[in-house]
Amino acid sequence: MPADPPVTPDPLPAPDPQAAQDRLAVGRLAATVERLRGEVRAAHAAAEGRALVELAKGVIVERLGCGPAQAARQLAELAAQAGLSQLELAADIINQAARDRVAEVAGEFVRTTVGEPGAPGPVAPSGASVAVRLRTAESAALSAGDTQSVAESLLAHALEPLGAVAVAIWTTGPDASLSLRGHAGFGSDEAARWHYVPPGVTTAARQALTGRRTVWYPSLAAAGIPSIGRARHPDGGRVVVPAGTGGRIHGVLEICWARPLDPQPQAVERQIEALAELCAHTLEALPAQAVPAPPLVPAGDGPLELAELSEGLYDPALVLTPHLDEAGRLADFRIRHANAHFQDPAGRPRSAVDGALLLEAYPATAGESELFERIERVYATGEPFRSRRTRLTALVDQVPLSSLADISISRHGGSVLLIWRVEDESARLASLLQHAQRLGRFGAFEEDLLTGDITWNGQLFDLFGRQRTEPPVSLRDLAAHAHPDDADTIRRFLHSVLHQRRAGSAAFRLLRRDGVTRHIRVIAEPALGADDGLQAVRGAYQDISAQHWTEVALTATRDRLAATEEEAAERNRLTLQLQHAIMPPVKPPLDAPGLDVAVRYRPAESESLVGGDWYDAVVLPSKKVLLCVGDVAGHGIEAATGMVVLRNALRGLAVTGAGPGQLLSWLNSVAHHLTAQVTATAVCGIFDPESRTLRWARAGHLPPVLVRGSEAADLPLLSGMLLGALAETEYEEAEIRLQPRDTVLMYTDGLVERRDTSVHDSVAQLLATARMPAESLERRLDLMLARSKSDTDDDTCLVGVQMT
Repeated sequence: MPADPPVTPDPLPAPDPQAAQDRLAVGRLAATVERLRGEVRAAHAAAEGRALVELAKGVIVERLGCGPAQAARQLAELAAQAGLSQLELAADIINQAARDRVAEVAGEFVRTTVGEPGAPGPVAPSGASVAVRLRTAESAALSAGDTQSVAESLLAHALEPLGAVAVAIWTTGPDASLSLRGHAGFGSDEAARWHYVPPGVTTAARQALTGRRTVWYPSLAAAGIPSIGRARHPDGGRVVVPAGTGGRIHGVLEICWARPLDPQPQAVERQIEALAELCAHTLEALPAQAVPAPPLVPAGDGPLELAELSEGLYDPALVLTPHLDEAGRLADFRIRHANAHFQDPAGRPRSAVDGALLLEAYPATAGESELFERIERVYATGEPFRSRRTRLTALVDQVPLSSLADISISRHGGSVLLIWRVEDESARLASLLQHAQRLGRFGAFEEDLLTGDITWNGQLFDLFGRQRTEPPVSLRDLAAHAHPDDADTIRRFLHSVLHQRRAGSAAFRLLRRDGVTRHIRVIAEPALGADDGLQAVRGAYQDISAQHWTEVALTATRDRLAATEEEAAERNRLTLQLQHAIMPPVKPPLDAPGLDVAVRYRPAESESLVGGDWYDAVVLPSKKVLLCVGDVAGHGIEAATGMVVLRNALRGLAVTGAGPGQLLSWLNSVAHHLTAQVTATAVCGIFDPESRTLRWARAGHLPPVLVRGSEAADLPLLSGMLLGALAETEYEEAEIRLQPRDTVLMYTDGLVERRDTSVHDSVAQLLATARMPAESLERRLDLMLARSKSDTDDDTCLVGVQMT
């Protein structure tokens, strides 16, 4: 197989001399730009360093009383002796002379970092000490002409050595909005998108503004809060510090790190707070720079013009200005003006209140409804506060109804305007009366009998179905608008009010023009003049239609209830008569040789719960004895008639001589086919006196109890479905030979049932009672009924058989 021909590689393209020359030119230009930037930064650093040196020379001139040239020589000699640069020594001299926040922070940083007093300060990565960096940043910020330069200086001199990569300076508007006034480290596009944050938008800067505290975010993304530069540094840490002086927040300083922020030492925290305070001073000194001016800001002397404005208000108002302590912190507010509508609760004149401190004049403002805190918050953030129906007893009379007020607090320039409108008691009562009339569906009227003028309120026009432009209905014309059958009632009412001059009332049916009939009650009283003459009638109409129809329905319900109660009582009476006629509570003794039989029947205590419990003890033609108990489901006449059917059917079937199992099978067919949905339980026994044996079967019933000597036990639980459940079923039989003095007890569940006890526990209690000695069978049955703890209020049947 021939070998593949060799592959010849494509020839390399020839180098393009023009492209290489272009790349070389671009590289040279980039190097030139970078060199020029470095020279600019070096020039700025040199200028800022010279500013610190010149400031230190000024301190030496003031302290030593020498000239500038001698001060320069003195600075150079001292720096050489201390082994420091003139810039570092200048920063130390300024710190000693200023004794301000920057000096305090720099000294603390030295102590916490080095740990030895007098040791040289720590050197940042840029080679400058903390004091030099802070003083350089301060000098650059104070000499800057705009906030943008301040942000760049803070990042370059003070924040980059801490690892920060960007900084933003926000200013607050009168509506708590945020405007980006300066930034460094963020792109211009990012800054353009974040130039304004409307009020109510939650950002990192707003969290610090509303909370008035420094907020540290180890990771801004983990906090889930948007802010400038989050897309560029999603996992970076943030520190947001309110920048304020004298209790007023002028802006917010936001510092960004590229990576998650670890916990910082306290010295770094205080350094950042000092930088925020420096921002506050610069923001306070720099012009507004296109930040919208708040409404009502006075152009000249703020408090005076605000005082003039408050005099035009119809509500009480106070003009407040901040009062600072020796450390420059907000301690109180001074009352610059109280307008003419203000009334001091203590009765002091307004001249005594003007100029006083708020907490000294009204101490209750510190605790009541957090009023002082609200004022302090509004002054700090500029966000106005509005509240309706707030309890305000510190500035008004402490009357329950007059202490509720609508409060408005707003900041205007460097002052705070506090306005409140006390809820008028008469207006509130009038509003309550109007609501009461609407809810009660009544309207008031007044009729002047001398002039014929009639006054109705709006609710009354609605009751009569008339337009408010139509004339009201006079009392004398009332009968024309009522049902004809009520004319006499209205006539007697008018005679009592107009002629007998007594207050009266009447109920009538109002026939409105829209065809609606309303049941109305009118109440009126005469108004007499000075000569005891009848001048006017005042009163009210009330719509009682709902009440009338409720009374009609209630009367009909009562009538039906009474008829139902009578019918139920009659049914119960007939049921009891039927039950007692068939099964008397005490049965005469049964004439059976060698056998003593006794029965007890206890009807239900409530006549409405007459049940279907039944028993029977009869001597059959074969001289055998039929013993049985049963319980028909349900109560009332239906249960009683069902009991009669089953009892009589079992008597007739027992004549055939069949055993108890067969008898219950036939009785089940009777219950299922020949009755109207009757179900029952039963125990049937046939006692043979000759063999002294008892054959028995059960249909869903509790088994009999055998008492032999001092022992009592249940007979076996034979299988057997309750009567009437199925069309055909079989029942198991059992036989027991009785010994002399043996006793067999058959009973219904009314003897043992309890709502709070299981059947097993109730039967155990029954067996314990059956074991108790008794003089006779009759005494034993009475004892068992007396000790029965049943609480279901059901019938109880108990049959006892004792061998002699």
